[in-house]
Order: sequence, then structure tokens, then C-alpha cells
Amino acid sequence: MANVTAEQVKTLRERSGAGMMDCKKALVACEGNVEEAVDWLRKKGLAAAANKSGRVAAEGLVGVYVNGTHGTVLEVNAETDFVSRNELFQKFVSEAVEVACNGNLCIDSLKTAKYPGKDHAVSEELTNLIAVIGENMQLRRVGHVSVSSGVVASYVHNKISPTLGKIGILVALESTGDKEKLNEFGKQIAMHITAAHSLSVSVNDLDPATIERERAVVTEQAQNSGKKGFIDKIVEGRLRKFYEEVVLLEQVFVMDGETRIKDLVAKVSAEIGAPIEIKEFARFALGEGIEKQTVDFAAEVAAQLK
Repeated sequence: MANVTAEQVKTLRERSGAGMMDCKKALVACEGNVEEAVDWLRKKGLAAAANKSGRVAAEGLVGVYVNGTHGTVLEVNAETDFVSRNELFQKFVSEAVEVACNGNLCIDSLKTAKYPGKDHAVSEELTNLIAVIGENMQLRRVGHVSVSSGVVASYVHNKISPTLGKIGILVALESTGDKEKLNEFGKQIAMHITAAHSLSVSVNDLDPATIERERAVVTEQAQNSGKKGFIDKIVEGRLRKFYEEVVLLEQVFVMDGETRIKDLVAKVSAEIGAPIEIKEFARFALGEGIEKQTVDFAAEVAAQLK
């Protein structure tokens, strides 16, 4: 086996744009010959994929998969919305989210997991897909929810199939009640979360940093109001209003506009004759948090003319 140096790996990475481990594999396979290693990467589709890796991928699909009392949601990004209609891409997302669910895998573990029906990893299957379709694609994030007894309900918004779309939501309901009725209720809650952008199930689950940031804002607002003797009451009142906006159990159900979710849970619990606890949920909206590039074609052409 060739003694591959760090300098050779660096050179090949600069030439091909491929990842460090892929470059090392190529150099070992080619006995340290950089030129042959470049061709080796190209044949494997790794160099082509790497050349696209710098391009922003904010489109794609969100997939959901439920296996009994465990559910998984996965976001796979591509550069254009056109790819979401590609059957090969849809098949990849569907199979990757199933792999993630059955193994309860984090995103890094998913990348190295064996792809169904193939002798290679999920990440390599994605690399092959990049070479075929010609766009940058990324396994971005994965989330899991589960219950010990009850159901995991799912809902997909802007869907192209029952399990693939632009927004994917999973809701875990802990209960010994009728599973069909629980699933129906869980889907209603999932649809509510789609519209309401809930951040947590309860106030206790809300990120402390989020609470402190909001407290700092409303405290300064209260201090600027001129009502010096009522600052504490003003702050607590505005925090309660904030909780009603972002905490699931404190929100008003979007489908009737008047019932709080915590009251709805109590009502449905009484109807089915068993307590219901919304244990957790996961909501993935495609591309959220990704800074999309905007192209000014007139400026681009002008720059090239200069």
C-alpha cells in the first residue's frame, strides 16, 4: 500500500474538491499518483459531487416515517424545487428516512449506515444521485419522537406523496386509549403545529435561553413605558402572552379559534376514557434557517463585462 502524505491529500482536495477521506482512498487505490486519483474520484462521481458542494441547497423534500410507537422526520436538500419531483430523489428520501427510523440514527450515523439493497452507505448513494441529477444535495437533519404506549401521528404539508412534502410534523401521544381515535386527534394537533409554529409542548420544555431573551426584551419595553411601579407585573404579563404564542399547550387551537390545546387534550381524554399526554413533537419546514442566495443577473453581467 502506498504511503500517502498529508500534502498529497491536500493537493488532491484542491484539484478535485472531494472530501479528505475520499481523497485518501483515491490516493491509496492509485499508489499515490495524484493525476490517476483525480480520474478515480471522477469515475466514482465524487469529484463531480464535490464541485457542486459549495452551491446552496435549500430546496428538496422532508420525509416522515412511522414504525409503531417510533417516528422519524428527515430533511434532504437540493438546489432547485425541480428535483423534488424527480422519482429517484423521492425514492432516496423515502428509503433514507426509513433507515434512520429503524435504527434511531442521528444524521452522522445515517450517512454511514448501509443503504437498502446496496453494498454501500447512504452517503455514497446520495453522491451517486448527485452525479446523476447534477445538483448539490445534502442530508441536513433528522428528528425522532416516540412513546411507550400510544401513537405517533404524522402530517405532511404541501405533499407530493403521503410521506413526502415541504413540511413534516410528528406528534407523540402517550395514552392507553383507542389508537384510531388517538391517531385522528394527533393528526389534528400536527396540522395545528404546522400553522402555529409551536416551539415546545409546555412552558417547562421551552428553551431557557429563549425565555431569557424574551424577558430581556419585554423588561426593557416595560422600563421605557414610564410605569416604574408596575414593571414586574408588565413583564410577567407579556411573558404569559409570549407563552400563549409559542407554547403548544397554551396556544389556541387554529381549527376553532377559541379552545386552548391543553383544554382540548382534556376534552378528548374524557371522550376516549383515557388520559392523553402530548409527550413531544417534531416539525421540519424545508429550508428553514438556510440563507438562500439571490442572484442579480444585471449586476453579474455588468461585472463580467468589466
